[in-house]
Amino acid sequence: MMKKLMTIMALLLAVVIFGGCANTKENSKTTTDPAGAKELAILTSFYPMYVATINVTKDIAGIRVTNMTNPQTGCLHNYQMTPQDLITLEAADIFVMNGAGMEASIEDMVAMQKNLKIIEAGKGIELLKNKDGEDNPHVWVSVSNAITQAQNISEQLALFDTTNAAQYRANAATYVAKLEALRTKMHTSLDTLQNRNIVTFHEAFPYFAQEFNFTIAAVISQEPDTPMTATELKEIIAVVEKLQVKALFAEPQYSSKAAQTVASATGAKIYELDPGVTGQTDAGAYNGYIDIMTSNLTILMEALG
Repeated sequence: MMKKLMTIMALLLAVVIFGGCANTKENSKTTTDPAGAKELAILTSFYPMYVATINVTKDIAGIRVTNMTNPQTGCLHNYQMTPQDLITLEAADIFVMNGAGMEASIEDMVAMQKNLKIIEAGKGIELLKNKDGEDNPHVWVSVSNAITQAQNISEQLALFDTTNAAQYRANAATYVAKLEALRTKMHTSLDTLQNRNIVTFHEAFPYFAQEFNFTIAAVISQEPDTPMTATELKEIIAVVEKLQVKALFAEPQYSSKAAQTVASATGAKIYELDPGVTGQTDAGAYNGYIDIMTSNLTILMEALG
């Protein structure tokens, strides 16, 4: 607790010192309001929330959507806020977060912003538990949950900004239609696979597995930044050999060293599945999630087909 308090105090001091010379973040999208009205500043916690939010707010005048973290940050399990993050947070009107514990490491800073309106994209989604009984926050990796999140963002924005309520809902409907088409396309292909056992790098894919009826036979690393012990590696290898798993799925955001060890011991081949936590912030970001999931579909068909 003392360490967290000292971190907060240090960040606040840094904001006071450097706040006047803060740079504008590049990972943001703005629509200019020709009437010159006050800009509505929407801040998202990390990339999946950014992609959903820019789709919901697309072409609405006077709105700036900024992603607080670097678009290559990845999951926020142990994220440490920077002074620039806090400056950006203090300038925001609305903060869009995943919820389910994903932003736990920054929740104290967010709570300090008394005038900040909070949108929890994961609201109402039934959460899965990890092996320790904790909520798994990676809900967006399920396409159906990504649809719910886009709808949640739309409805909560409509409550905060009634002037643009109809446009938020129209944009959400357009984006949801694309996600529904993606889901149908993925089911059409993935439902034909006979091999339903997969071994993933960390616990980012349970919601995906639930939606597309895969069984996660083993998880190579429960915590992506924590090295595996020799005992844990031995247990994974035993599962892979017992189930005759031919494909191991690493993630592009993290080292594949542990997966390579398992592959060397079992003869399984390594592929990459992307949980969609990093990506571009240019015009291609609007289809960022869809492109990532389409790539995952291709990889799964190659690995398991």
